[in-house]
Amino acid sequence: MKDRAGRRRARRFAIGTAVVVALAGMNGPWLYRFGTEKYHQYKINKPEYKAANGKWEIIEFPEKYRQNTIHAALLRTGKVLLVAGSGNNQDNFDAKQFDTRIWDPVKGTIKKVPTPTDLFCTGHTQLANGNLLIAGGTKRYEKLKGDVTKAGGLMIVHNENPDKPITLPAGTKFTGKENKKTFVSKDPVLVPRAEKVFDKATGRFLRNDPGIGRIYVEAQKSGRQYETGTQDNYRVHGLSGADAQNTYGIAQKLALDKKDFQGIRDAFEFDPVAEKYIKVDPMHEARWYPTLTTLSDGKILSVSGLDDIGQLVPGKNEIYDPKTKEWTYTEETRQFPTYPALFLMQNGKIFYSGANAGYGPDDVGRDPGIWDVETNKFTKVPGLSDANMLETANSVLLPPAQDEKYMVIGGGGVGESKLSSEKTRIVDLKADDPKFVDGPSLDKGTRYPQASILPDDSVLVSGGSEDYRGRSDSNILQARLYHPDTNEFERVADPLVGRNYHSGSILLPDGRMMFFGSDSLYADKANTKPGKFEQRIEIYTPPYLYRDSRPDLSGGPQAIERGESGTFTSRAAESVKKVRLIRPSASTHVTDVDQRSIALDFEADGDKLTVTVPENKNLVQSGWYMMFVTDGEGTPSKAEWVHVP
Repeated sequence: MKDRAGRRRARRFAIGTAVVVALAGMNGPWLYRFGTEKYHQYKINKPEYKAANGKWEIIEFPEKYRQNTIHAALLRTGKVLLVAGSGNNQDNFDAKQFDTRIWDPVKGTIKKVPTPTDLFCTGHTQLANGNLLIAGGTKRYEKLKGDVTKAGGLMIVHNENPDKPITLPAGTKFTGKENKKTFVSKDPVLVPRAEKVFDKATGRFLRNDPGIGRIYVEAQKSGRQYETGTQDNYRVHGLSGADAQNTYGIAQKLALDKKDFQGIRDAFEFDPVAEKYIKVDPMHEARWYPTLTTLSDGKILSVSGLDDIGQLVPGKNEIYDPKTKEWTYTEETRQFPTYPALFLMQNGKIFYSGANAGYGPDDVGRDPGIWDVETNKFTKVPGLSDANMLETANSVLLPPAQDEKYMVIGGGGVGESKLSSEKTRIVDLKADDPKFVDGPSLDKGTRYPQASILPDDSVLVSGGSEDYRGRSDSNILQARLYHPDTNEFERVADPLVGRNYHSGSILLPDGRMMFFGSDSLYADKANTKPGKFEQRIEIYTPPYLYRDSRPDLSGGPQAIERGESGTFTSRAAESVKKVRLIRPSASTHVTDVDQRSIALDFEADGDKLTVTVPENKNLVQSGWYMMFVTDGEGTPSKAEWVHVP
């Protein structure tokens, strides 16, 4: 017997063959003219083709509503929040033009939302009350080596006074003791007081460990003559007495090298009903490219990112309490590359898939594993193929979430490497000795693949590019459905738009998929023409929506406690085979740690369907979910929104 993918391929071939046979009697030149784009459009719009492969459609907003969308999240209102910030556009940043849109996929309306700061390359996650927490963003754009005119870099400020911290204002001058060169700070810095260290056995005082502050400094004037080549100690201007004795700077090379993006500390909750940003307590660390992940107690962990001087945050992670709206540091440090893929496990620990999107050394924090945040213990998970190609990989918790199986999809080498992986890797975290094994191949090395969970338990994997940011015209116009039950890929209709860096995907409440963004470096194979940001939205309608009918669902409670049940109405109740709670996505940079699909137990009685929510708070995090029912053909209902307190 043919497998599912084989049957699908046969159907695709048969449909195409039938069309060609029908046209064969026509004259050759006409067939040649028709057999290109017109023929393609004819084929992909046939009902049989759509029922087997689905269909892609492009949505183009009116010009005044277009933007370079970097982040997107599905709100509990069914609308989609599209966040650009400055949209990877230096001119927008300089003009303080920061953009957000809200799109209603049902009504087709779009509106602008005032954006308080540059939320370009922020982090985000869904909160229990339905708000979206957004933290971090851009303080300064990168400067490439040839564009840097003033020597600069990181100054480490030391405070040896155990009795008080010291604050140095922006504009503080630092002069090297050996090189005699003077540099100026760009921002204020608070340097904590020194810590007294005592012998644990005797209680005898041993020393003061100085407090440390980090600040970006640059030369007063432009020119290579102001660069420094080696480490030096720096005198701090404007201090006197004990402060002058206790406070000093140390810097390595201060040069005209490339300066990376700098992050911000700002944090907001986006209210989906009021449709506005609400400022909350800022993070302790500035972060650009951070990941936000929900913990067992409903608090939010913020990890990694580039700080306010463009350095990778040195493992200083922090937690947001939605009740107090405040942040606190974790007791221990642990460093990851930027945008690490971190998922809450059913035992309350965090699974790090190894996938990430961007910055950080190639030998620190890149091994996948299980992290106990409370004890800081990290247990590596072995077996990952192409382990040197996890940057720009995608990670997804395969449905149903109860199985605790994860797939890591594609990826590439660190930085602007040409390396890319065609691998998929799967790990079962419920196994006695978890290890990765290879899943089905993508056929092509794929950076930036999108992966979205569908209500029928399949996962749509699409897009990406073979090379870094689509270089050399390497976008991949392919899509596949992955079926966890058979561990097989099934090719479906090809996307119409190439998607790579700064792209993402969102499952909509009607069962369709929305795709946004893409930021190619170049627009041609020779890499001579600058790329243009992709502002069009694309909608994929899966094959399951081209069947004769779909189950209905209505009339249930708006909230169901964990371990409790709720009853809904459906004329198709007796035909329902699956019920799923799907957490709404918050997607950016090939990272969407929110999405998960949870199987619900259910009973049908006439037109009544009673569902029960699992008790595990780590499996079913507090928040709003889309509830889908699916019939025996795999056709889903439209979603009903359900709140789990």
